[in-house]
Amino acid sequence: MITRIWRGWTSPENADAYQDVLLNEIFPGIASKAIPGYRGISLVRREAGSEVEFMTIMWFDTIGDVVAFAGEDYEHAVVPPKPRTLLARFDATSQHYETIVPPPTLRGGTAS
Repeated sequence: MITRIWRGWTSPENADAYQDVLLNEIFPGIASKAIPGYRGISLVRREAGSEVEFMTIMWFDTIGDVVAFAGEDYEHAVVPPKPRTLLARFDATSQHYETIVPPPTLRGGTAS
């Protein structure tokens, strides 16, 4: 399994709007593509000084499945135009890791 991690930062004034776009438009749009090997996405948020940092964590079965999602240049960040306008800055690339221990819901367990 592959874990894909990406971060973006926004102003406190735009944080709730950015989160809303992710949860109600972007994440459902990704799920609707039914990409083989796509296992899900998680969103975390934290206050970071004068900004709000968001991190997305996605899981895929293989790097090939990541390529199906992001394209041949799979390390390049996928940031659609609408949420991009709400961000102050973001990572230009995503990081990819071999997943040693997946979240419980992805290994057949349940989240606590």
